[in-house]
Amino acid sequence: MTIYGYIQIGIYFIVLLLLVKPLGLYMAKVYQGESTFLDRLIRPLEHLIYRLIGIKPDDEMDWKSYAISLLIFSAISFVVLYLLQRVQGLLPLNPQHLKSVSPDLSFNTAVSFVTNTNWQNYAGETTLSYLTQMAGLTVQNFVSASAGMAVLVAFIRSLARRQTTKLGNFWVDLTRGTLYILLPLSIILALLLVSQGVVQTFSPYKQATLVQPHSYQEQKVDANGNPVTNANGTQVTETITQTTQLIAVGPAASQIAIKELGTNGGGFFNTNSTHPFENPTPLSDFLEMLSILLIPAALTYTFGKMVGSTRQGWAILAAMLVLLWVPFGLSYASEQSGNPALSAINVDQIASATNPGGNMEGKEVRFGIVNSSLWETMTTAASNGSVNSMHDSYTPLAGLAAMWLMMLGEVSFGGIGSGLYGMLVFVIVAVFVAGLMVGRSPEYLGKKIEAYEMKMVSLLILIMPITVLILTAIAVTTNAGKASIYNPGPHGFSEVLYLFTSQGNNNGSAFAGINGDNPFYNLTGGVAMMVGRFFLAVPTLALAGSLVQKKKIPEGSGTLPTHKPLFVAWLVAVVILVGALNFLPALALGPIVEHLMFR
Repeated sequence: MTIYGYIQIGIYFIVLLLLVKPLGLYMAKVYQGESTFLDRLIRPLEHLIYRLIGIKPDDEMDWKSYAISLLIFSAISFVVLYLLQRVQGLLPLNPQHLKSVSPDLSFNTAVSFVTNTNWQNYAGETTLSYLTQMAGLTVQNFVSASAGMAVLVAFIRSLARRQTTKLGNFWVDLTRGTLYILLPLSIILALLLVSQGVVQTFSPYKQATLVQPHSYQEQKVDANGNPVTNANGTQVTETITQTTQLIAVGPAASQIAIKELGTNGGGFFNTNSTHPFENPTPLSDFLEMLSILLIPAALTYTFGKMVGSTRQGWAILAAMLVLLWVPFGLSYASEQSGNPALSAINVDQIASATNPGGNMEGKEVRFGIVNSSLWETMTTAASNGSVNSMHDSYTPLAGLAAMWLMMLGEVSFGGIGSGLYGMLVFVIVAVFVAGLMVGRSPEYLGKKIEAYEMKMVSLLILIMPITVLILTAIAVTTNAGKASIYNPGPHGFSEVLYLFTSQGNNNGSAFAGINGDNPFYNLTGGVAMMVGRFFLAVPTLALAGSLVQKKKIPEGSGTLPTHKPLFVAWLVAVVILVGALNFLPALALGPIVEHLMFR
């Protein structure tokens, strides 16, 4: 570790924390219907949307109506995105004349973007047209993120209100989150990214002349595509000289901005934010990485403001930071230590036999180890899924850190909306267990935690691990699953475990080293993503529906303070014990045993 690394890390977290309060306060005003400085510009458009879809903003919903609205909206979004991919070859804004996407890949991609996962079993520049990228993927980047925030806001209202059944209006929350929060921030970020060289154009791909032509041998074939052989039956090869290269471009900046701000993660290009047209400079890297945690962090202040106690929000933010910093430290230290196998090389061949500059495999030189490790932990902590380096090339302990953050349930910081309501579920568990330990009725923010609430909480905690572990077991024990695993041993197992952990938690990042574009992984991955989104969102709304009907109990001498350091430490312990230990045996078969072999 270097002093420059510590400075970069410090600057990142200082800027992030300075933005939490102003953005969090603004979002609280948006969802509480208070006036903001954007009202004059956006309010007419907002009311026009309500008139077009026939919504009365003042008509609030109970949890069942809210959940049904979420499911209907997501189902319509899925159908539209699926059909758009299937017929893209017939549609405009397709300068490269890309063909329609296969049925199983269209299914996986549609589920992926509707669930805010943005897992990609395709290369964007060779698979999807400009129209599909914009009208399909970018639109879902906005509305799927806004839908997650809407569920969170409904849950916050259940804690702030009492003795009612109303949680707000899904369509209003969806619209306001998109128009007042995501759209303005995305416009600002997109303009900043364009200033750094991120491409934004509708022109066809560019043909560039290579500075150094490249020659290689290729097997010669006849007009029918059959190999050509000589009189001795030996295959004939020919020398091919490459003098040009086709450079993919497109309207990328607008999608990059919302992919980071909405904790979506889907890249316009195949290599995501390692691509110089998505992330060309250290400044663009900093801005994109800051955007990953910006809204999830600020929502903790929004929560505190809406429930009438900002201390509650700061306490949750503190717990999230602790859960983030530990795996980041593990990842950074492991990557900076480098590959111990290199210590066997003669000392004259490298600068240091014990620390040969760290592990730079799979990383961009313009970012280095510290920014790569920081992004790796930010993106897996925030359910974002974008990458500025290849996770498959990380050391086993660094790979474990990324998986562990997702296995916590994507609660530190998690997706925008979903991360915070997932953390609030763990808060309820922490309060309930603490109440049992001292023999008092558990309560949180004046709401009693009873049997029904704990049933919903149990579902929320167990559904994801069960889904991930079952699908991983199926993949590593069937021919269809094993056929796509390109790496043997523990690392191959880690790739499969990472794949389903990422999809089951709506993260979207990948270990690579595995071919996901086949019917088996497209279909099983789609199931994992649907379960990870809707089988958690609906019980969360059911939990909210129960809490909102309860009366508030005044604080007394037996009330557990949930805003103090002791509770923060207890919450962190509960998240680790309940959230992560489900996966310990699986981790032992993958990155842990690989690390022991690695040494």
